[in-house]
Amino acid sequence: MYFNDCKELFSMADSPNVLLITTDHWPAHLLGCAGHPVIETPTLDELARCGVRYTNAYSECPVCIPARRSLLTGQCPRTHGDRTFQTTLPMPDVPTIADCFKGAGYQCFAVGKVHVYPQRARAGFDDVILAEEGRPHWGVWDDYDIFLGDRGFAGRQFDNAMSNNQYSARPWHLPEDCHVTNWTAREMSRTIRRRDPTRPGFWYLSFPHPPQPLVPPQHYWDLYGERELDEPAYGDWVPSAWRVGGEPPASNDAASMPYRLQMQYESWDVRTRRAIQTGLRGFYALCTHIDHQLRLVLGTLREEGILDDTIILVTADHGDMLGRHGLWAKRLYYEPSANVPMILVDRKREPRSTPNSTDDRLAGLQDVMPTLLDLAGLEVPESCDGRSIVSEERRSHLYGECNEDASATRMIHDGRHKLIYYPAGNRRQLFDLETDPQELTDLADSPQHATTLDDLTQLLQGELYGSDRGWLDADGNLVGLPDQPFPAFGNRGLSLQRGVHWPPPPVIPPKSGETNAGTN
Repeated sequence: MYFNDCKELFSMADSPNVLLITTDHWPAHLLGCAGHPVIETPTLDELARCGVRYTNAYSECPVCIPARRSLLTGQCPRTHGDRTFQTTLPMPDVPTIADCFKGAGYQCFAVGKVHVYPQRARAGFDDVILAEEGRPHWGVWDDYDIFLGDRGFAGRQFDNAMSNNQYSARPWHLPEDCHVTNWTAREMSRTIRRRDPTRPGFWYLSFPHPPQPLVPPQHYWDLYGERELDEPAYGDWVPSAWRVGGEPPASNDAASMPYRLQMQYESWDVRTRRAIQTGLRGFYALCTHIDHQLRLVLGTLREEGILDDTIILVTADHGDMLGRHGLWAKRLYYEPSANVPMILVDRKREPRSTPNSTDDRLAGLQDVMPTLLDLAGLEVPESCDGRSIVSEERRSHLYGECNEDASATRMIHDGRHKLIYYPAGNRRQLFDLETDPQELTDLADSPQHATTLDDLTQLLQGELYGSDRGWLDADGNLVGLPDQPFPAFGNRGLSLQRGVHWPPPPVIPPKSGETNAGTN
């Protein structure tokens, strides 16, 4: 037995460590290495120089829970069962990325936001040090809540009074070391330092920011107060009423927009230049804060002598519109919402990818699990839909699906052209991302692009399943759903505004099967 154990340890000595880093709400263009004119991301830019930046990486369902299910299972939404944000849906009964690494002898730990149900479910990890954005009303105090209590700030996380889903912003109200970004980086650094040195590690570092509440530490708030921020771009298909800052008028009015887009516009009241600049200032500041704190984790790997033998992959669950086309937040397939960063750094010895390069293949979050298992020399389970992005195999198109019925939107991307479909009103949009990366010109009515539109529509029709099949007529043609207006409304709950959390709020656990719970 002892001899066999020694053989196993010897065989694992050459196994790489793996660090998977995710953030929430981070658009792919919001990187210095991607050419953004304002954002400061020196750490991520350096990682991109050490590895490969995948420029066509997408969130198949750009909203938190479905996206993270794809990340952890290697499955597309159709397979893992969520395209709407089902808050009480347990993980599917398939191997997770942590299950696979643990089965190969790895120690597996996660720190930060995991967003599975139940909240303390470990999704295959040996342990999860949890920061779940303040949900004690679900009956669980996460580890960050407990840390704040130990520091004498029990229940004080949301005393800044900023919403969990709106774009007002202000500086962080507690000492900087109590910020959840500092806490997350510190806990991961300590986890790495406390590792079993006889076994490789798989570490999942998941930052809850940069999205709301927009409360960066004072230094980062000040950093972006000293510079002129970029202005949102507007497509020629965007109504005049949605434009801020002297953009040229558009011929169409808001009532002509698809139901889903009207819903998106009415859900966020960020409609003055000052409000836009405030939201961007808070958001950019939180991005740079994460970028700087990540240096502590990389420094820990270096000081432990394992940085060169660690595979690193950085991505996000989805992006954020951040005012592009007059829209905010997620659940859409325009580039700021769906296109996510994906930076892959192989270990230094005998890398399978070319450092300081870009790769324009179509990639999805479903590809993260098979890629990391492939690079570690481990078998990819048959349950995975994704594929390794260091292999020669490339997909011809990528399908995206988010929401159902009238609020649904779908995407087909062939690597250059993107079809976005809204069933309510049977509206198609077509963009040539090679010549129009900001999606300023809708080519759906262009005679020169009719063949491309038809080809992508055929692919879309072939991807539809379940209730989506009701969007087809008896001959299989796309007819969608009846159009309808979306009424303007007030936001009494301030987009899931948190209250005072000490004493703790009443415990109202979500009900099984509940979707988009108001208690989220």
